[in-house]
Amino acid sequence: MKNRGIRLQSIFFLTILLIAGCNTSDGVDKTSLLSLIKTTDPPPLTAKSDPNEENTVRKIKEEVLSNEKIYDAAIIKGKSDVLVAYKVKHLHRFRMKQIEGEVKKRLENEFENENFTISSDFKIFLEAIKLQKKSEQENLSEEEIDRQLKKIIKLSKEQT
Repeated sequence: MKNRGIRLQSIFFLTILLIAGCNTSDGVDKTSLLSLIKTTDPPPLTAKSDPNEENTVRKIKEEVLSNEKIYDAAIIKGKSDVLVAYKVKHLHRFRMKQIEGEVKKRLENEFENENFTISSDFKIFLEAIKLQKKSEQENLSEEEIDRQLKKIIKLSKEQT
C-alpha cells in the first residue's frame, strides 16, 4: 500500500515536471503568435524615407485591403521590390490562388512601375512583421532593409 502511494506521487511529480518543461516559448514574440488569430495591422515599411515612397506603400496597402476576402496585410518596399504578404479570411482559404491572382492583377494595373512579390503564406507574413519591428527598434539602414527583404522574397519563391 505504501509502495503504491510512492508510485502515484512519483507519477504526479513527473507529470508536473513534463508539463513545466514543455511550456518554453523559445523567444517567439507574442504578437507573432496572436497574428494568426487577429488582425495585427502592421504599418507599411519602405527602405527609403521618402514621402513619395511612403505614400505609394500606403496606397498599396489600401488597395490590398480593399479586397473583402483579405483582413490583414504587411507591405515592405525595398529599392526595387515590393513584398505584399496578406492573410485571407477563413471561409475564403479554398480560393487562395484566385485571390492572389486578383490582388496581383489589381496592383500591377494600379502601380505599373513596381515589381511585386505577393504571398498569402503565413510564414512570409510573420517574417515581414519581424522585419518591420526590427526596423523600428534598431533603426535599420536602407541597405539592411533591402537585404532582409530580398531574403524574405527568396524564401517565398522557394516555397512555391
